Amino acid sequence: MRAALWFLALFGVAVAAALFAGSNQGTVTLFWPPYRVDLSLNLVLVVLVLGFSTLYGALRGLTALLELPHQARRWRLQQKERAMHAALLDAVSQLMAGRFLRSRKAALAALLQESSLAQSGGAVPHGRPLRAMAHLLAAEASQALQDRSQREHHLQQALDNAPQHRKAHEQELREGIQMRAAHWALQERNPRAALQWLAALPQGAARRTLALRIKLKATRQAHQTQGALDTARLLGKHRAFSAGAAQSMVRGLAMELMDAAHDPTQLHQTWLSLEASERAMPELAIHAAQRLIALDGQASTVRHWLQPVWQRMVDEPDALSEHHALKLVRALEAGLDAVDAAWLARIEAAHQACPRDVHLQYLAGVACLQRQLWGKAQQLLAQAAPQLHDTSLRRSAWCRLAELAEKRKDGAAAAHAWKQAALAGAAPSAPTP
Repeated sequence: MRAALWFLALFGVAVAAALFAGSNQGTVTLFWPPYRVDLSLNLVLVVLVLGFSTLYGALRGLTALLELPHQARRWRLQQKERAMHAALLDAVSQLMAGRFLRSRKAALAALLQESSLAQSGGAVPHGRPLRAMAHLLAAEASQALQDRSQREHHLQQALDNAPQHRKAHEQELREGIQMRAAHWALQERNPRAALQWLAALPQGAARRTLALRIKLKATRQAHQTQGALDTARLLGKHRAFSAGAAQSMVRGLAMELMDAAHDPTQLHQTWLSLEASERAMPELAIHAAQRLIALDGQASTVRHWLQPVWQRMVDEPDALSEHHALKLVRALEAGLDAVDAAWLARIEAAHQACPRDVHLQYLAGVACLQRQLWGKAQQLLAQAAPQLHDTSLRRSAWCRLAELAEKRKDGAAAAHAWKQAALAGAAPSAPTP
């Protein structure tokens, strides 16, 4: 279609030129005393066009001739620039392939080509970021080769070629270099240096997922549990991990923080520093209660911390696994020495709501025993003892039954209970809470 339009336009121009030239009777007269020259207007126009074309072609040819040296120089600079970019690409490829020595050589070759370009007066506009990237690749390869001196040298050169407060892409390059330096420090088990590199990042860059991952590992290596917990929370909000993985990580760090507490006051402060969603985790609440019991904390505080978990187990019997339910019963049992009437009513109500739950039956029996309700305690523990699957609870139930039988002066029942406790695999001297 385009060719047909061009042909039509050409034919139109030819027809217009033929009509103009065929009917043009004008002449051009040149006076050159004592001569007079009469020329056709068509001939004059043709001569002017040809003369202009010839002069234009001559000038273009002269310009091209004079430009040959400059073109040759540009071609040489272009070849050097292509070789520089090819060397940089080769350095990246070799680094990804695990050929670290070749990668460093290729990065140094790229730096050499860039220096040659600068000396030839053909410095590329992005020379500074390119040098920083080449030095970073050389430092990465040196890190893989365990060449610390070369890594530090190239790292410093990369930072010098990516100064602060420059253009946006240069600033991002510097932040990337700092993150890599933090990662290298982490690989060398130097968490303090890694945290220093991360602290030098701007506030926005320090909250990126990559920086937070490095910070989490560094704080855990440095045993800064509180900092690791805060970082894990941020990573969970950024969805850097799955919901289950983030919850498990936060739970583990919170337990580690609780284990570091040396007295009930410090443990209480740690508990209050947790978020509401974390305090609602059954695993954390049970662990905190067990830790408080180990530190000789108040039993009322233990029961207060365990109350949400207890209510959850009562409202939803299948909400807690058997393992967690067993730990909850053990924690409550350890704090039943001074059980009040409110908690006794809660335990009895839960047992009446789920009469077949052997754990609740055992706990109700222990609560009645602490309140000196001997008959009811005897009945509940006697029903629960044969059905308990956990060895320690079964042993504890039989020991308590034996103590009750001794109080009643029932030697046969006491001997039978002590025998069952022995068969459970423990000495009958003292019950295990």
